[in-house]
Amino acid sequence: MKTNKRILIATGGTGGHVFPAYSLAKHFIKNDYFVKITTDKRGLNYLKDYSEIKIKTISSTTPFNKNLLSSFFSFFILAYAFVQSLVFLSRYKPNVVFGMGGYASFPVCIAAKFLRIPFLTYENNLFIGKTNKYLLPFTYKMFVSYSELEGVNQKYKSKIAVVGNIIREEILNYNQNKNNSYDGSLNILILGGSQAAKSFAEKLPEVFKRCLSENIQLRIFQQCLKSQNKKLEEEYISLKIDHEIFNFSHSILNYFSKVDLVITRSGSSILAELLNCNIPIISVPLPSSADNHQLKNANFFEKKGYSFLVEEKEIEKKLFPLIKSIHEDKEMLNQMKKKQNNYSDRNIFKNINSQINDLIND
Repeated sequence: MKTNKRILIATGGTGGHVFPAYSLAKHFIKNDYFVKITTDKRGLNYLKDYSEIKIKTISSTTPFNKNLLSSFFSFFILAYAFVQSLVFLSRYKPNVVFGMGGYASFPVCIAAKFLRIPFLTYENNLFIGKTNKYLLPFTYKMFVSYSELEGVNQKYKSKIAVVGNIIREEILNYNQNKNNSYDGSLNILILGGSQAAKSFAEKLPEVFKRCLSENIQLRIFQQCLKSQNKKLEEEYISLKIDHEIFNFSHSILNYFSKVDLVITRSGSSILAELLNCNIPIISVPLPSSADNHQLKNANFFEKKGYSFLVEEKEIEKKLFPLIKSIHEDKEMLNQMKKKQNNYSDRNIFKNINSQINDLIND
């Protein structure tokens, strides 16, 4: 039986904000809450296939422009987004609002504060994002993935609650059934959004060509843009590398059981999913990420022994020697998997429930 409690989840922008929002929505729906999501047009691209959740599109732009002219236009877009949010919140009347980080959640959370609706925020990186930093004085609590979070004003430390990473339930329930016996080929999965796909498609085939010259057998599963399909296919066929090219996929788990290693960007969500699935990682941070947060994520994971770190500017120099070392000593991956086993987000939704139960039912 559904409760009369209503929850609004404000997200948008990249998959790193949208996928945790969707996972959180599914959790609350499963527990009989009314749930809606607000997102911007970018976020809607990730949610358009999920018809079970009601979605409201809110205008969005970054409030943190350095350019004066851009800031001028941003002000009017944000003002309009604030009005949109006020109207929507007044009609929906949620008991609580969740802001998932990213500037698309900013006007919704500010409108919630204006209407005296309690809101919470979520930060899954190792350095607090600008939106969450500005919302922190007004939020009821900020849920964070790691106690090592940097950039938080000490006077708001009491608002921080470490809950773990909000990830898909199918990830939390994932059982790796891959045969770990080495068959002679190093099976590599390559993941990344549009910027990563472009960079990886340009740089990685050359690295793999060097691997072949050293008799390192590879099997490649690579995510790329549709516009890159033909070129990548031709390159791998000419190199005689066993491969599978695919575009954006909701069923990425199908690939996890096929591979020994994943090369990916360093967004917190994908790193957390791979960590919970116990899959060794080569992390390549996006150089242009806000406040260089992806490099901070990657450094943290490397220090914990959860992943290897290769910066984009050093792909040509460092990636080949690393793959060669892994090929020559498969124990490197086994040791990483052992360290990954010490971490789990299985209690994430239990942790969230314990934090918000009183707030939602007040």
